Amino acid sequence: MSKKNQAPVAIKRPVNLEMHGDTRVDDYFWMRERDHPEVIDYLEKENEYYIQMTAHTKDFQKSLFEEMKGRIKEEDASVPYKNNGYWYYRRFETGKDYPFYCRKKGTLDSKEIIVFDNNEMAKDHAYFSQAGYAVSEDNTVAAFGVDTVSRRQYTIKFKNLITGEIYPEEIKNTTGGAVWANDNKTVYYSRKDEETLRSNQIFKHTLGTDPSLDILVFQENDETFYTYVYKTKSKKYIVIGSDSTLTSEFRFAPAISGTSDFKIFQERVRGMEYTISHYDDFFYIQTNKDKAYNFKLMKTPESTTTMSHWVDVIPHREDVLLEDVEIFRDFLVVSERSNGLNKINIKSWDHQIDYYLPFDNETYDAYPTTNIDFNTSILRYAYNALNTPSSVIEFDMVSKEKKILKEQEILGGTFDKINYTMERIWATAQDGVKIPVSLVYHKDTKKDGNAPLLQYAYGSYGSTTDASFSSIRLSLLDRGFIYAIAHVRGGEYLGRKWYEEGKLLKKKNTFTDFIDVSKLLIDQNYTSANHLYAYGGSAGGLLMGAIINMAPELYNGVIVAVPFVDVVTTMLDDTIPLTTGEYDEWGNPNEKKYYDYMKSYSPYDNAFAKAYPHIFVTTGYHDSQVQYWEPAKWVAKLRDINTGEKNIFFHINMDAGHGGASGRFEALKEVAQDYTFLLDLEGIEK
Repeated sequence: MSKKNQAPVAIKRPVNLEMHGDTRVDDYFWMRERDHPEVIDYLEKENEYYIQMTAHTKDFQKSLFEEMKGRIKEEDASVPYKNNGYWYYRRFETGKDYPFYCRKKGTLDSKEIIVFDNNEMAKDHAYFSQAGYAVSEDNTVAAFGVDTVSRRQYTIKFKNLITGEIYPEEIKNTTGGAVWANDNKTVYYSRKDEETLRSNQIFKHTLGTDPSLDILVFQENDETFYTYVYKTKSKKYIVIGSDSTLTSEFRFAPAISGTSDFKIFQERVRGMEYTISHYDDFFYIQTNKDKAYNFKLMKTPESTTTMSHWVDVIPHREDVLLEDVEIFRDFLVVSERSNGLNKINIKSWDHQIDYYLPFDNETYDAYPTTNIDFNTSILRYAYNALNTPSSVIEFDMVSKEKKILKEQEILGGTFDKINYTMERIWATAQDGVKIPVSLVYHKDTKKDGNAPLLQYAYGSYGSTTDASFSSIRLSLLDRGFIYAIAHVRGGEYLGRKWYEEGKLLKKKNTFTDFIDVSKLLIDQNYTSANHLYAYGGSAGGLLMGAIINMAPELYNGVIVAVPFVDVVTTMLDDTIPLTTGEYDEWGNPNEKKYYDYMKSYSPYDNAFAKAYPHIFVTTGYHDSQVQYWEPAKWVAKLRDINTGEKNIFFHINMDAGHGGASGRFEALKEVAQDYTFLLDLEGIEK
């Protein structure tokens, strides 16, 4: 019996889906019936088939897991930061999967106080996630969010940090975050719609009261927006934000007491995005107002916040993307991106100081980290590169002296960054645009067309994949793999226009960019079609589905994680979590022009008879971002139409959601599955 015939065969029950006079036939629509015995049976058979077909790699998976785990310092801690009289940090212990959240009062020499032991909290759950925690201004109570299902529906609880008591009140179906007013008894939080999981409400809770009595402070009725709440770094204001893909709106109120009266900062204007920070008597606004597509920085007095009062602080620049600002008493720190690279600009408010931190590598990743204190000249930032482990650096903005607070340790005694070469090259897209590609490989790897190469991209939502270090990735590099990041359109690597050119009715640029990068890597002998592999997850999974429909001959294997592949059906169903908020990214298929365009690239709708590469698809049954049935239906269809003999594997984590397994080491087991899929195809057995 051939491998193909051994695979599960899903029953076809055709359902006609009609829109705009067009009919699509979905043979596997029935898989949407979550928890139906027939659906569970099919998914379990897929897992059994995957286990059966990869049984010969089981020992390799275990050894690879131990190898990757062996590079990680198990007894490790984050760099402490000081907030309101306490030093806060997170640490891990040997043999334990989850962190301890700790603090020390006054100095780092003080006695450690364990605020949360996630190992103890997670012990009775297959999945566990804590969404950080927020401490009241008097340092006595912590609000924390917990998810034990992996649907990102967190329950907020409260812990007395003096007595250790967990209070009886629980607030369910939240985003997990909580914001304290300065009265030490009022907490603001965002609640989700039970069906769509959109965060659409801001409530006010008074400590010690029944959460059913919580007061609704704000409701976001536009289904394309989500809402959230935070406190300004100055601690003067509570801010409620409402965002869609293209538009922002904020409300603010004094944090001094638990008010329900929030004032609109600037009413939403479609297409205008802005964020706000507070310092002294002014708000600082990062915005694309006045066609500033790469964003600019403006300011306005506290008393007059509408946009007619905004004035420029940093004007718009056509070749520089303004990504973020960090405000200190004497300094403004600006994070920006130029030619794809991170830059950190330090400016004094008195205009006497203005310089950039020096970074001299061809490709790297640098960004400010935790900077809570206003009244300091010290900036903390992180730096790493494809061949350089991460460091957290303390930098004096006056003296320009720097101190490395922590360097990521790579255990095992074999790692030396000089053994790895990194470079950035440029591919030419079909329309002549230059596509940047970041590469890393072992110095002994030959560029003769025979090296295996893993090409990665995401390419949606303006999310940028920086050229960052991974100790896990060394398991591929040390076995002769080249790793490539294709900075395709749809991200913001080359600025806001780079994003605009890879969304809506230009989404196909993302797919053709990736394919053109693949062709360059083959043409320049980094690899060949027999050794080229692709990887993407979520919206990057859509990218994978598109490229194997468009150019399956270029790839020997593809890893597709939690993929968004049934684009048209999902975007037509406004009961699915997050759908309505996605219209500005993908388009609204209730309009015919978007329906037609989506249908022309949706992986599920464009899977036709052809020889596909080896494919490994993974998902989580409780995924709230991309429902499990999208990859399930897609795999069933691919198996039915595939004219080749290459394997299609599907593994479903029945306990996990969009982020995969919880716990720092459990997640490595999933990476080991991915890597052994690739290494097995290359005939590498150890």
